[in-house]
Amino acid sequence: MLKIGLLGLGAIGSDVIEMAKDEFADRIEIPAALVRRPRDPATINRTVITNDFDTFFSKETDLILEVAGHSTVQDYGERILKAGRDFMVTSVGAFTDDTLYQKCIKAAQASGARLIIPSAGIGSLDTLSAAAVGGLTSVHMIVRKDPSAWHGTHAETLFDLNSLKEPTVIFEGTPREGAALYPQNVNISAAVSLAGLGLDKTRLTIIADTEIDTHVCEIHAEGNFGSYSFSENLAVAETNRKTGKIVAMAVMKTVRQMVSPVIIGV
Repeated sequence: MLKIGLLGLGAIGSDVIEMAKDEFADRIEIPAALVRRPRDPATINRTVITNDFDTFFSKETDLILEVAGHSTVQDYGERILKAGRDFMVTSVGAFTDDTLYQKCIKAAQASGARLIIPSAGIGSLDTLSAAAVGGLTSVHMIVRKDPSAWHGTHAETLFDLNSLKEPTVIFEGTPREGAALYPQNVNISAAVSLAGLGLDKTRLTIIADTEIDTHVCEIHAEGNFGSYSFSENLAVAETNRKTGKIVAMAVMKTVRQMVSPVIIGV
C-alpha cells in the first residue's frame, strides 16, 4: 500500500484522490491533504483535510505530492526529504533557487529519500535527459499561450494583453529568469532545463499568441546524439487557463506507475 500525502487540493489533488478511490483502492491510500485556507475539520474519501502542516505531517506517508505552488516547495521541501519521505514536485520552477534545490538534494541524499520531478505538462523529458548523457550543445524551449493565460503575470506590466493583435514575444531569456517571472505558466521550462543543459544555458521564448486557444510547447535540442524537435498542442484546463489538461493526467500517470508491476517510459 503506497501512502501519499497531498500538498494542495485543487483540480489535480482532487483528481488524485478520486483515482486512488476508483482505480487503486487496494494499492494507494491518501491519509492527509494540506490546504492553505482554514476550514472546518473534514475528510474526503478518508483523507484528512487540514491547513496545519504538523497535523498533516503526523500522518504516516511514503510520498508527499506537491500540487500547490512554489511557496509550498520552499516552505516544506527540505523538511519532507530530511524526514526520509519521497517528494514529488510539480512546481519545478521553485528550483530556479539554486540554494533551495541543493538543500533538497542534500536532504534526500542524507535520508535516502527521492526528489521526484515528473514530466507533468511537458513530454520528451526522457529523450532530452538521454541526450544529456552524451552531451547537449543547445536546447531552446518555446511556450505559446493565448493572451488571457498571461493575465495576473509579469506580462501585464509590459503589455496591454487585451489589445494585442498578433502573436507577441513577452519574454526571451533563460528558464531561471522566465520561471521566476511566470511561476504558474512555465514550470515546464524548469523541468526541461534540469533534464538537459541547466537553467542558465537553456533558451526560453514565451509568446502571447492571439491565434490560438490552446497551449503550444516546443523543444528543439542538438548535441552528440544528433537533433530533435518536439511539439505539443494542449487543451486548456477548465479551472485554470494557465494550465493544460494534460498536467493532471500526467501526474496521475506518474503516481500510477509507482504501484504498477509494469513501468513504461522511465
